Amino acid sequence: MSIEYLGLNKINGPLIVLEGIRDASYDEIVELSVEGKKKIGRIVEIYEDKAVIQVFQGTEDMSLNNTHTKLTGHPMEIALSEDILGRIFNGIGQPIDGLGNIVTDLKHDVNGQPLNPCAREYPRNYIKTGISTIDCLTTLIRGQKLPIFSGNGLPHDQLAAQIVRQASLAEDSDEDFAIVFAAMGVKHDVADFFRRTFEDSGASSHVVMYLNLANDPVVERLITPKVALTAAEYLAFEKGMHILVILTDMTSFAEALREVSSSKGEIPSRKGYPGYLYSELSTLYERAGIVRGCKGSVTQIPILTMPNDDITHPIPDLTGYVTEGQIVLDRALYQKAIYPPINVLPSLSRLMKDGIGKGYTREDHQDLANQLFSSYARVGEARNLASVIGEDELSPVDKKYLQFGIALEQEFIAQGYNEDRSVLETLNKGWELVTILPKEELDRVDTKILDQYYNAAEKPVARED
Repeated sequence: MSIEYLGLNKINGPLIVLEGIRDASYDEIVELSVEGKKKIGRIVEIYEDKAVIQVFQGTEDMSLNNTHTKLTGHPMEIALSEDILGRIFNGIGQPIDGLGNIVTDLKHDVNGQPLNPCAREYPRNYIKTGISTIDCLTTLIRGQKLPIFSGNGLPHDQLAAQIVRQASLAEDSDEDFAIVFAAMGVKHDVADFFRRTFEDSGASSHVVMYLNLANDPVVERLITPKVALTAAEYLAFEKGMHILVILTDMTSFAEALREVSSSKGEIPSRKGYPGYLYSELSTLYERAGIVRGCKGSVTQIPILTMPNDDITHPIPDLTGYVTEGQIVLDRALYQKAIYPPINVLPSLSRLMKDGIGKGYTREDHQDLANQLFSSYARVGEARNLASVIGEDELSPVDKKYLQFGIALEQEFIAQGYNEDRSVLETLNKGWELVTILPKEELDRVDTKILDQYYNAAEKPVARED
């Protein structure tokens, strides 16, 4: 028998306090009724007979006297079936596309279950994005978590939409692939941009969207990534699909966490964020991976905007501890009208070496990537030297590096928003660029590979299995 409580003891921002409560549990969902309006909340703190409840729809129109509260006896759950593909939901998993509710008896707890490290399989094989800088230099591997570090005003939304449109498994793969896209705190025009882009490109049929808009309650942003990852885990581990999860913007999630923590009166840590920010982020990021015995995988691309472009800010700093690399967008490249403005040197993918090369992409992939990194680093040195002594005083080799740097930025890093390059096109383009440099400068490539590809850089080279 469920007990209904009348009245509240305190309202503080998105939080309410209820005393005299019995048999309540942490993370339990409660139903709130205010003059006929229904809301739901989540218990976030319990002390003796007192419970602190987060209200997802906000505490507006609520008063201490006329609020009815009923415990549901279960945590936050969402309905799941394969019918969620192609659908659009709000931040707490309720349909907002006008197509009705998901008809199913299956419901999963959005908090998920921690993966046993012993049950994980090491990530192998790659996911193609069609973007040369990512596919060649920071290859995305199935089961990996690879964040994008951006800044305010940089085109991370366009990059996210392009990845959704173009992402696929290897060309010879017949496995099922889908995308779970979650947006937190986005403006209405950005949400409409994502919707139109996915519909116009035909990608919406294999995309599940969860949208928390800027005018939606802040508390919803705390649950949105959990809802999205629960859907991803269902499709991956129960339906055998390979799922790419894109979460944007994790900074909005962290800001919401800070706001709620402040409302609870907790002692702040760095930059005012709660001390458990790392735990909250790692709880989300560690839900990526491959489980032994399951066909599917969950791969994550969390996107976050660095306040003041500061990569040492707590959000990117703590994210870097958990994830396996990062893709960094650069404002200087963006000001040169280069899209996508991916800064090659601070970007890396720690797992790419195990999902590329012979049998995956092509045998020359790793050597070519190493050479492009090394040569582009030398470009920076040549540019610094030219700013001091003038370009005319540089050695012939340094002038070649300047030429290589311009070509790499304009022909390799830069590509059209609708340009979808295959992995072979990307690798061949990379070889065309390194031929700008003298052969003896290419010291990061195995001699056999160098002899095979350097002279034939402009000729199509078949993939080697």
